[in-house]
Amino acid sequence: AMRNGAVEAEPAVVLSNVANAPGLEHAERLGVPTALVEHGSRLPRAEHEARVLERLGAHGVELVCLAGYMRVLGPTLVGAYPNAILNVHPSLLPAFPGLYAQRQALEYGVKISGCTVHFVDLDLDHGPIVMQAQVPVLEDDTEARLSSRILDAEHRIYPEAVALWSAGRLEVDRRVVRISTTD
Repeated sequence: AMRNGAVEAEPAVVLSNVANAPGLEHAERLGVPTALVEHGSRLPRAEHEARVLERLGAHGVELVCLAGYMRVLGPTLVGAYPNAILNVHPSLLPAFPGLYAQRQALEYGVKISGCTVHFVDLDLDHGPIVMQAQVPVLEDDTEARLSSRILDAEHRIYPEAVALWSAGRLEVDRRVVRISTTD
């Protein structure tokens, strides 16, 4: 979306806590800087987040966009980027937070699922909602088929949310996110 002009921003760095994350290789192919900050089993959360902040700061990051970053962020990182960390989640939050949201939706028997882009706060999949997209749950859906359709919706709305943030059009009032007009 940045390359085709839909988002007026430039990627500063792609950072991962997993050495073989596909996003790192993809970023390198595109010429985007990468950084690895492994957390290890004995590294305290605050120390890991301080290392992440160091890398983000070195690249002049203004907005953090999470995608597949499977760690709950703590106060060190969240506090450094208030209303400037976005996450995409494969459910219509507040329904089905956490892991396996698509499986949870199927097991619950919902007729509509979808995805949510939200600001990150200290609680899991809880921050103020920026936008959502609905995806119908079909009678013969499997977790894989539903996940694929939700991923398509994520790829549509996440860049839209980033574009709105980059344009300064998102206003957060406690839990409510308002989109200001361009006029």
